[in-house]
Amino acid sequence: MQAQTINELTNPNSMMRQDLEKSLLRSHINPANLSTFQRIILTTNGTLTEILEAYLYEKIGMVKLSEALVAVTQDIPLLEVKRGTEVIERKILLQGKISRKNFIYAESILVTDRLEEKFKNELLHSSTPLGRLWLEYKLETFKEIVDTAEETAEKLATYFPIKPEDKILSRTYRVFSQRKPIMTITEKFPASYFLSNF
Repeated sequence: MQAQTINELTNPNSMMRQDLEKSLLRSHINPANLSTFQRIILTTNGTLTEILEAYLYEKIGMVKLSEALVAVTQDIPLLEVKRGTEVIERKILLQGKISRKNFIYAESILVTDRLEEKFKNELLHSSTPLGRLWLEYKLETFKEIVDTAEETAEKLATYFPIKPEDKILSRTYRVFSQRKPIMTITEKFPASYFLSNF
């Protein structure tokens, strides 16, 4: 079944962009087993906050779990940075402003010397989601999805109404500005979320 799906990737009539479908299959995620909205979350390069608001018809806010300026202890090839480079490490939740339900857990690494000073300051001192900051500062970006995954929730289960052994889905992408990678973002959500196609 999986081999058949991989062969279909060379077919111009494939239902998804080939690189995105390969990313899912590499992680043993069969796109056909996902709901429409789960596929959208894992493969879109749009701003997730706005996509969630449109789907849920609820304003989405950000809850900062942690944020720190640190020097990386090892090279990060995806960001083209060497050990010792200063970055912002950040962990947040995207939460419904009315329901107070957590929909997404996200962690990001941002290269500080590639960010505009005003953007960096607001990032550190406000509770505005990254996507909205991109819009506010008209930051020209290109997003490249580099990985998708299915794994057990473990400690992340504390943020959702699930058990540690339950599955979560995730995508990791990097963001370029002025042809340089400025950040990587990994967004995770329970596999039991967003199952309805309509």
